[in-house]
Amino acid sequence: MIEKVIILEDIDPITFYGVNNANMQLIKALYPKLRIVARGNVIKVLGDEEEMHAFEENITKLEKYCAEFNSLKEEVIIDIIKGNAPQAEKSGNVIVFSVTGKPIIPRSENQQKLVEAFKKSNLVFAIGPAGSGKTYTAIALAVRALKNKEIKKIILSRPAVEAGEKLGFLPGDMKEKIDPYLQPLYDALQDMIPAAKLQEYMENNVIQIAPLAFMRGRTLNDAVVILDEAQNTTTQQIKMFLTRMGMNTKMFVTGDITQIDLPSSQTSGLIQALHILRGIRGISVVELNKKDIVRHKLVEHIVEAYDKFDKERKEERERLKAEKDKEQEEMK
Repeated sequence: MIEKVIILEDIDPITFYGVNNANMQLIKALYPKLRIVARGNVIKVLGDEEEMHAFEENITKLEKYCAEFNSLKEEVIIDIIKGNAPQAEKSGNVIVFSVTGKPIIPRSENQQKLVEAFKKSNLVFAIGPAGSGKTYTAIALAVRALKNKEIKKIILSRPAVEAGEKLGFLPGDMKEKIDPYLQPLYDALQDMIPAAKLQEYMENNVIQIAPLAFMRGRTLNDAVVILDEAQNTTTQQIKMFLTRMGMNTKMFVTGDITQIDLPSSQTSGLIQALHILRGIRGISVVELNKKDIVRHKLVEHIVEAYDKFDKERKEERERLKAEKDKEQEEMK
């Protein structure tokens, strides 16, 4: 009789054990000769050495499956322990699986271009309207890279620029004032990583979410770094961000150049960077449009309406300017 301790490192034990420990009870039933005790992320096993070896091997397979698919069903447990390959669930275009086991895939041609750009480039600019999936796709790719151990950390950042509100009037300390600006990033992560595992990652700085100002002075190695809402960076801020890139690091810069909240006197760092850096090898630019919008159908109509309004207003300004120039010319 020997005793072994197995530690579940890459998964959420709650998902692995199942509702009311149903998965664990099934595993115990399939190994009646072993005494198995599971608490937290630790499984203690007592029993015959040969049986123990098979158990340990299958637990590793189950853990790997659970980490990839964010779920563990009873039929999968039976298949793996009985020595059968579980039925393939993964299609070629799945990026990761959500916490509910739902596949997260590119939902438009341009989102697929983002996936391809991430493979071949170290710096990817994703430009498009609200709801086009640019940030969500970028975070999904970052989570996949972390799960595959291609990187050691994910760093997500946004400029804390006011869109009609004032930071000083928000309640709380600096972190509490800033967190609402970063909430969309938390939301995406919570879709893809079980809550307990996400909390562990954040406590250990494996996943870091911070305002852009906190990036200054850092060199970011072995990471996927995502700058969201980049249209609201100044020219100095985006240069500072881009020069943080270290070894084995990929960067995503996402933004919507139709929603710039900077003062009118300031140039958007994103617009300037696109102009300066376009064409450099290792940098990809993917432009999404209203056809890529994957939110409520109304969002597409709202974007179209505002585009139409902005176009009409621009044409009116140009018409008035032309009339004024003509009057001044006639007065000479």
